[in-house]
Amino acid sequence: MTTFEIGERDFLLDGEPVQLVSGALHYFRVHPDLWGDRIRKARLMGLNAIETYVPWNFHAPSRGEFRTTGRYDLGRFLDLVAAEGLHAIVRPGPYICAEWDGGGLPAWLFAADGGRGAAAVRCADPGFLAAIGEYFGALLPIVAKRQVTAGGPVLAVQVENEYGAYGDDPPERREVYLRALVEMLREHLDVPLFTVDQANDHHQSRGGLPELHRMASFGSRAAERLEVLRRHQPAGPLMCMEFWNGWFDSWGRHHHVAAPDANARDLGDLLAAGASVNLYMFHGGTNFGLTNGANDKGTYLPIATSYDYDAPLSEHGAPTPKYFAMRDVVARYREVPDETPAAARPAPTLTVALGDTVPLADVAGALGRTGSHEGLPTHDDVGHWSGLSVYTTRVRADDGAITFAEIRDRAIAFVDGTPVGTLSRTLGERTLPLPALDGELTLLVEDQGRVNYGPRIGEAKGLIGPARTAVREVTDWSVTPLELDGPDGLLASAVRDVFTGNARLSPGRDDGGTDTPVAGPVLCRAEFGSEPGADHFLRLDGWTKGLAWVNGWPLGRYWSHGPTGTMYVPGPVVREQNELVVLELHGAASAKVSFVAEPELGPEEE
Repeated sequence: MTTFEIGERDFLLDGEPVQLVSGALHYFRVHPDLWGDRIRKARLMGLNAIETYVPWNFHAPSRGEFRTTGRYDLGRFLDLVAAEGLHAIVRPGPYICAEWDGGGLPAWLFAADGGRGAAAVRCADPGFLAAIGEYFGALLPIVAKRQVTAGGPVLAVQVENEYGAYGDDPPERREVYLRALVEMLREHLDVPLFTVDQANDHHQSRGGLPELHRMASFGSRAAERLEVLRRHQPAGPLMCMEFWNGWFDSWGRHHHVAAPDANARDLGDLLAAGASVNLYMFHGGTNFGLTNGANDKGTYLPIATSYDYDAPLSEHGAPTPKYFAMRDVVARYREVPDETPAAARPAPTLTVALGDTVPLADVAGALGRTGSHEGLPTHDDVGHWSGLSVYTTRVRADDGAITFAEIRDRAIAFVDGTPVGTLSRTLGERTLPLPALDGELTLLVEDQGRVNYGPRIGEAKGLIGPARTAVREVTDWSVTPLELDGPDGLLASAVRDVFTGNARLSPGRDDGGTDTPVAGPVLCRAEFGSEPGADHFLRLDGWTKGLAWVNGWPLGRYWSHGPTGTMYVPGPVVREQNELVVLELHGAASAKVSFVAEPELGPEEE
């Protein structure tokens, strides 16, 4: 039986010292047919382990459900890690942050038991612990049979995630919660357990237990940060579990980059000190569909679709200058294969005209069930955990304007079908002037991603009441949640069905009408031919904001605010004949899109 232990000075694999040189690779941000390719490229860079978070809400979008096939097959991912001869580190939360929707905590947690709030999570609340028990009961058997002690790749498992940065509970209550998690983990696992907190005294003193091995997260000044960690971990090996070699992007901001030579130098300092390391990220991937999170440190900022992270392996799996700079450093401390990954070849280029268009207002009723409400409900009140919904009410000529307590997170408003404005949480816009007429007010409300870090974790989405005009409170509302995702995480069949009976374009056809502007909100569709299995990069120049799918695969959100200029289409999605569906929320200069040869991640910070 293989063993992995935490020794007085080193990690011990079958009793022999081992320095872990690991890389973060999130299976949930990579098409499953590309898992093997990304893992192999980690080995070619010289890594000996792969680390992944596990997002609870990805596997359990509703309570009582736990998805484990296709995109959700963690077991297969870990088997591929083992097949490549690498070890694995698993971080199941229950909270993961990861710039992921809600930090991985299911939205249904906060709507349960009469609307429990964020104060009842990440603590020993009985309802929260019961839900974690269900989650671990479904997840941990998958991990347990793949522990190193059972002949698998899994060396260690994390308890919670950067818990020292969260909340203000007294130490004794924090310990009760962490020990409850340890007890649940130990029902299934016998590999070492550990905690991770940022490399400062405050976080390190609050986030762990004496009996758990402590690790740190940081991106520079290795000697200084390791000294902090050593104060809190007097014996045993030192490890930076998140060596931040890049950063994530937010909509409307610049694309983050970090200099390869600086990253390589800092990595060299870590390894020279004898510490183990996990590159965060080795390969970032993509926030496909509606999975991106958001930050709110006074201003709400949703995370962009691309999670390239300026990682050594790019969003589309190409080795970067950072890959080779870090590989050279790793080669000074462990054997690195002679083989190197090939450079990515240019993607196919073509222009596609989306000639089939259906106004969203015409088909909203087919995409969701409308409910009537006395009072203004949130998305969570109606059990709608992500995406878009349509709110309607009647307004009067003397209303003047309508204002909401909060907009979470963006709303496009119409009166009798005519656009009258946009409300934005990020911009602090929550009041809408109304025309002086009696009519129907419709708001298309977008949840742009649930907060993944800080005190606003768990807050409800949608319109937050009360809703007031100049003369009254508006209490009569109808809400239609739009179901855009099917049960398999792909495009809902109802969306495809709205095009049934419409004329369909032949691949490459341009019928003249596609050069005129497109008015949203609108669903657009086209068929196109291309090279099967080849990565593609979709550009939507002249389009404003929305969502896109290729052959049902959810590419994610696009937005003219940038920084990202292209959407990554994984090669396994592409066939000889393909379907592109775009939901444009505002409007486009024309109904044409293009596929280009390489990605455009946006302007960098000067």
